[in-house]
Amino acid sequence: MNSLSARALRRTAEQWRLAGHHALVVSVDEIKGSTPRGTGTRMLVSGTKVDGTIGGGHLEWQAIDLARHALKESTQATAPWSRTFPLGPTLGQCCGGVVTLRFAPLNDDTLANWSLTPPRFHLELHGAGHVGQAIVRLLVDLDCTVRWIDERAEDASLPNAEQPGLPSPEMLAKLPPHIQWLDTEAAELEVLDAPTNACHLVLTHRHDLDLRIIDAVLRRGDFSFAGLIGSQTKRARFLHRLTEHGIPPQTLNRLTCPIGLPGVNGKEPAIIAIAVLAQLLQQTAPPHQD
Repeated sequence: MNSLSARALRRTAEQWRLAGHHALVVSVDEIKGSTPRGTGTRMLVSGTKVDGTIGGGHLEWQAIDLARHALKESTQATAPWSRTFPLGPTLGQCCGGVVTLRFAPLNDDTLANWSLTPPRFHLELHGAGHVGQAIVRLLVDLDCTVRWIDERAEDASLPNAEQPGLPSPEMLAKLPPHIQWLDTEAAELEVLDAPTNACHLVLTHRHDLDLRIIDAVLRRGDFSFAGLIGSQTKRARFLHRLTEHGIPPQTLNRLTCPIGLPGVNGKEPAIIAIAVLAQLLQQTAPPHQD
């Protein structure tokens, strides 16, 4: 499976290096005008494998072909080299820009100089039911960090047969390193360990637990996003209770409930997950994008 996030591709590159793969790192070194991907985007190419993407299309096909010809011509590491591609009729792409690609051997120096931009966001995801799992499936390929928190696995009063919807051991075993699973006895206390400016999504199996968690989030105040799953009715009830708990109006105004990008309709977990992540990406978009 291709590593579609920058951090996942970096880990794949380390694995290829440890395995001794003869490969090149193809990176977008410079762009002018409209292009499929921005500078710093990378792709790994060996004689039999390709991982990552520099934007697809004929540009990517040519880059792979050039890389593999270079790998065939030399079984030893070669010096880095560059090639410039106008994205016009010759490549069958209508972007209209110009891309300069850098071809570098996959070696220790290349890995040492492989810089990564900061994660787009850190997410504290409370709830591991169907919606939580749908969100996590989409987070696998995003450059972010996540703590996925649920306290049902620690609830001794609920036998396994009465814990429907929790992620399977197979799903948890396949979580990438940037998604940390955390079962806990008191989910609201985990809020204290969240980093500053984190995004918080609260979608647990109980309204009383949702209330305790979102209360803790709002009291911290140093969050980037505080989202609570639910209807307008749930929002009104929670606002009333949070007001009784002493949360000031200016803080309550920062609560997002219902969650999800407006206009994306549907109650299926996958649709909710898409709408919620689109909202998060909109809220946390970097100020400048290539």
